[in-house]
Order: sequence, then C-alpha cells, then structure tokens
Amino acid sequence: MTDIDAEKAVLREFLAYQRASVEAILAGLGEEALHTPVLPSGWTPLGMVEHLGHAERHWFQQVLTGVVEPLPWPDDCAPLTTVRPSETVLGFYRDECARSDKIIAETALDAVPVWAHPQEPLASQTTDLRRIILHMIEETARHAGHLDAARELIDGRTGLGPR
Repeated sequence: MTDIDAEKAVLREFLAYQRASVEAILAGLGEEALHTPVLPSGWTPLGMVEHLGHAERHWFQQVLTGVVEPLPWPDDCAPLTTVRPSETVLGFYRDECARSDKIIAETALDAVPVWAHPQEPLASQTTDLRRIILHMIEETARHAGHLDAARELIDGRTGLGPR
C-alpha cells in the first residue's frame, strides 16, 4: 500500500466514523422526536440528516465532479427541516454517502474540483479531493455534535455513537 493509499484509507475511515455517529445518535428515536425542533433556531434532527445528505451530494458530486444526480424530491422545506419520513431521509443520506464513497474510491486525492465553491473561505479550503474529504469530516462531526445535544434535550440520552 502506498502512502497515498494509506492516507486515503485513513480519511475514509474518519469520514465513515462520523457518518456512523450521526446514525447512532438518532437510533431509537421515533418519528415525532425526529421531526421536533428542540432549539430556538427550529432545525430538527431529521432535517439535519437531510442537510448532511445534501452536503455529501454538493461536495462530492457538484463541486468535485460537476455531475450531480437529481434530487428525489423538490427542495421545498425550510432549512434544516423536512416533512419526509425518517426511512426516506435516512435512505437518502445513506445513498448519498455511498455515491460519495464511490467517487472517493475512483478519484485521486489531489484531483482538483471542476467547480469552485462561490463562498470564501470554502473555495480556498476545498481545492482538491483530500480537502473536500477533510471538510466533510468536519461538517459531519460538527453536526453530529448538534445532534448529540438535541438527543439529550429530547430524551436525556448522552454518549451515543460508536465510541
């Protein structure tokens, strides 16, 4: 295994861990809890998962490859909320992660995105696949933390996730 292969494997491992944390934190919550905002900003746990699916789609498909699969539904919800059932949203998230994994497997770490993000500092921080993966690790970990806090507010459970 080359150093680059080892680096890619580590990045994929950390991203997979954060994705697993998102799902583990929400495991066992019912539909009502998943659709209930617990913070004044109004986001819902399931809305956050849908957002993460959109982030996977955006960074790996739109930004990196320039080829994005159509959404399975109209993008018609308020930010970080959803009217869709958990089975649909979790399926969407898993499908987008699988597409991302396929792109990562087939793409060199130093591959330059075909589309630059219009906002700084994101554009300068995501100049190749390596940095896009790092951004998604950060994005997923950040929102896993949000979900962890929301879960505690919903039912008092803490320390959920793979660790």
